[in-house]
Amino acid sequence: MGASLFIFDLDGTLVDSREDLTAAVNLMRREFGLEPLSVETVTGFVGDGVRALVERALQDAPRVDRDAALAVQRRHYAAHLADRTRPYPGVCPGLAALRSAGHRLAVATNKPQEMAERVLAALGMSAFFHTVLGGGTLPFLKPHPGVVEEILRRTGASREWSWMVGDHWTDLETARRAGIRSVFFRYGIGQPGEHPPDLSFESFDDFVRHFLKGNAT
Repeated sequence: MGASLFIFDLDGTLVDSREDLTAAVNLMRREFGLEPLSVETVTGFVGDGVRALVERALQDAPRVDRDAALAVQRRHYAAHLADRTRPYPGVCPGLAALRSAGHRLAVATNKPQEMAERVLAALGMSAFFHTVLGGGTLPFLKPHPGVVEEILRRTGASREWSWMVGDHWTDLETARRAGIRSVFFRYGIGQPGEHPPDLSFESFDDFVRHFLKGNAT
């Protein structure tokens, strides 16, 4: 098996950020006189970028200015983005093992670039990745295939040996549009959508074991 490039989603794939995302949303809602939402409710809004998250979190408040709310949410999240966010079990040792085996690792997230980098740094995970590509760096978000194209350009990786790894339909659709294979994690916070992944795993450990055994297809 040749060395692969694994392009990971962040929230729901590498890190469990539900509580910090919910806290930021509820601090934003409080500033506009709204009641808090549950972690389960906010979790269902995650995956398509921060603007979509804010708009969904304000479905019961049509008069609130969305741009103002977005600025407030960003401010609160920036202050609390790693309070309770943690890597999922097996992620850090698994990433280390994949790197040691010669695989290249990248992150493609719709979370804003600066915040993605800060989360990874706060959790001691930055050094695992050749490239981190977050929202706002390009003029589009996942599932646009240009996200993968940019990471392939930066890493020099072969499309044939590249995988998009995530927990949401946007990750699978990104892979499909870009012509690479996909991995879906069932433990995440997203939904798989209409197009099935090439591979699915219950845990990060299962994923790592599969590829360290030399399984490429």
